[in-house]
Amino acid sequence: MAEALSPYKELLNGVGIPQFNAIDGEAVNQAIPDLLNQLEKELETIEYSLCNQAKLGIKPQWDEVLQPLQQIGERLRWSWGVVNHLLGVCNNPELREAHQKQQAAVVKFTSRISQSKAIYEALEALESQAAGLGKCQNRILQAELLAMRLRGVGLSVEDQPIFNQLSEELSALATSFSNNVLDATADWNLLITEEVQMAGCPQSLRELLAHAAQQKDHPNACAETGPWLLGLDQPRYGPFMQFSESRQLREKLYKAFITRASLEPNNNQILVTKILQLRQKKAALLGYKNWAEVSLASKMAPSVFAVETLLEDLRSPSFTSCIKELDDLRDMAPEATDLQPWDVSFWAEKLRLQRFNLDSESLRPWFPLPQVLDGLFDLCERLFSIRIEAADGGAPIWHSDVRYFKIYEKISNELLASFYLDPYSRPGSKRGGAWMDECLGRHRLSNGQLVLPVAYLICNQSPPLGDTPSLMTFSEVETLFHEFGHGLQHMLTRIEQPEAAGINGVEWDAVELPSQFMENWCYDKKTLTSMARHWKSGEPLPEEEHTKLLLARNFMAGANTLRQVHLALTDLQLHANWHLQSGISPEQMRREIAKTTSVLPLLEEDSLLCSFSHIFAGGYSAGYYSYKWAEVLSADAFAAFEEAGLDDELAVQEMGQRFRATVLSLGGSETPQQIFEAFRGRAPSAQALLRHSGLLN
Repeated sequence: MAEALSPYKELLNGVGIPQFNAIDGEAVNQAIPDLLNQLEKELETIEYSLCNQAKLGIKPQWDEVLQPLQQIGERLRWSWGVVNHLLGVCNNPELREAHQKQQAAVVKFTSRISQSKAIYEALEALESQAAGLGKCQNRILQAELLAMRLRGVGLSVEDQPIFNQLSEELSALATSFSNNVLDATADWNLLITEEVQMAGCPQSLRELLAHAAQQKDHPNACAETGPWLLGLDQPRYGPFMQFSESRQLREKLYKAFITRASLEPNNNQILVTKILQLRQKKAALLGYKNWAEVSLASKMAPSVFAVETLLEDLRSPSFTSCIKELDDLRDMAPEATDLQPWDVSFWAEKLRLQRFNLDSESLRPWFPLPQVLDGLFDLCERLFSIRIEAADGGAPIWHSDVRYFKIYEKISNELLASFYLDPYSRPGSKRGGAWMDECLGRHRLSNGQLVLPVAYLICNQSPPLGDTPSLMTFSEVETLFHEFGHGLQHMLTRIEQPEAAGINGVEWDAVELPSQFMENWCYDKKTLTSMARHWKSGEPLPEEEHTKLLLARNFMAGANTLRQVHLALTDLQLHANWHLQSGISPEQMRREIAKTTSVLPLLEEDSLLCSFSHIFAGGYSAGYYSYKWAEVLSADAFAAFEEAGLDDELAVQEMGQRFRATVLSLGGSETPQQIFEAFRGRAPSAQALLRHSGLLN
C-alpha cells in the first residue's frame, strides 16, 4: 500500500482524486504559497522562451504556448479547486480563515497569467497561423485571447494595478457574501413546542423538524410530541410554507427568509453596492459601458437588447397568467382580500389538490433516493448506451453522506468517467442549492496518459431518518436530474483539449441546455415507471398519479416564469444601468423592475438581493438570464424526442445517441449554435419553450 501523503503534499499532489479528509486549513496555508511560487517560476520560463523566439523571428507553436499554460492552469485549478470544494461542502472556521488568507494571492497569480504580454503576443502570432489549426484549436485560441482582454492584458501600466486590485477585492467580497448567506441561514432557528402550531404539517416534515431539534440540545424530540425546530434551509422551509396552517408562523418564516444576510452580523447590504460599484469600475477600465457588456462579450446572446427581448417575450404572457393564478388562489383563501406572499405556497398546494387531486407530499414515498437513482441510471442507459455502477469505497470522500459511482460504455465496458453524489442538506457546513462541479476534467498528461472526468454532484434534499430512506419531493427529483445533466456533459465529452472538454469553453448561456433537457424526462412515462416505486411495498406509482403529474406540470407556470424573469431582469439592469450616480439604491431599482415583474407588491423588508448568491457570489453576474436563454435550446432539444415518438423505443435510442454525439460529446469545441444545429438539423425555436411552459396560446 502506498504511503499516505502529508496534508501539505496532498494539496500539492495535483493529480488524481484528492484525499479530502487530509486537507485542512494548516495545509492550505502551507501549500498554496509554495505552489504559487513554483508556478510563477514555470511561467517566467515560458515567457523567457517565447520572448527569445520572438526576437529571433521564430513563430510560436501550439505546444509551446497553450500546452504549458494548460498544465500550469490545471495544477492551480486542482489544488485551489479542492479548497473551494471543501469550503462549499464542509465549511468550518479554520478552512474559511485559510481560504480568505490565500485568496488574494491566488487571484493575483491568475491576473499575472492573464496579463502576460509575452503570452498574449504569442497567442496573437498563433492567430495569424489560424489556417493551420483545427476547428477546436481555433475556438480555444479565440476564447483565450478574449479572456485575456477581459482580464486586462491590454490595459496601460497605470491602469493594470488598479484593475488587479479590483479583481482581488471582488473575489474577497464574493466569498464574504457567500459565507454571510451560509451563516445567516444556519443561525436562524425557531423552536416550536405547541402541537397546534404544527397543524397541517405532514409526518415527514414533523420527523425532519424533530430530528433538527435532536441535533440542537433536544435529544428526546420526536415527531409526535415535539419539540420541532424550524429553519431556513430548503428541506425545512419549503414544506412548512406549503403545508403549515399557522398563517402567523408562515409569515414569520417567510420574512426571516427574505431578510437573510441583510442584518448584522451577516449583513450583505453594503457588499451588494460595493460589488456592483467595483464591477462597473472594471468595465470602465476595459472600455465597456457597463458590466453587462463585459459579461455578454463571451456569451451566446449578442447584446443586452437581445436578452431584454427574450425576457419581455416571456414576461408579458407570464404576467397575465400570474394575475389569473393569484385570483384563483383568492377564490379559495379566507384572506382573499389580503393575500400575502406567505399565503401563496399554502393555497397553491390546496388548489393543486382540488384541481388535480394531486397531493405533492403524498408522492414522497414513491420517490426514495435509491429508486430514483436506479430510474435515472436506467434512462441514461436507454438514451446514451452507458452503464452506471456504484463504486462506494473506491475513492476518498469528504463526508459519510457521500457516494461514488463509475460510468462505463454499455457495449464495450470501457470506463468513461466517475462521479460523487453528495445529496443531503447539512445546514451550517454546506451551502444551499444544488450544483455540479469539476473534480477532474478529461485531458492527457504529458506522458500521453488519458485522465478521465470526475464530477461533483451536490444537492440539498431531505436526509434519511432512521430506517426511512431519503424520500424526495418531485421538485427534488427534478433537481437531481438537472444536476446530472450538467454531469453528463462533463463526463461524456470526447474532447481531450481540456479548455474545450465537457462544460469548459461552453458559453455560459448555453451551459444549462443538457441540465434543463434532463428535467423533461421526469415526466416521461417509461422513466417515471422505472423510478417511482413505493419504498416499502415496491408498488409502482399508479397510472392516475402519473396523469395528475402531467396535468399539473404547468400549474402556477405564470408565477414561476415571472419570478425567473424578475430575477433575470433585476440582474441585467443592475449590471447595465445602476451606478452610484443613479440616485437610487440597487434595491430601489429592483423595486422599479418589480412593478412589471411581480403581481404581489414586494414587502418593505424584502431584501432578496442580500441572498442572491448566483449573481453576487457565483458566476451569473449579468448572466442569470442564461437559464431562460438555454431553456429555449433545451425545450427544443426535447421536442426532437417528442417528434420522433416517446413511445418508439428505437427512435428514442437513436435520438439519444445523436444527442450524446453532439451536445454531450463536443463540449466547447464548436459554438453552441453549431452543436445544436448538428443535433436538431436547424436553428433553435422558442415555440417548444412556450408550449412546455403553458404560455403559448
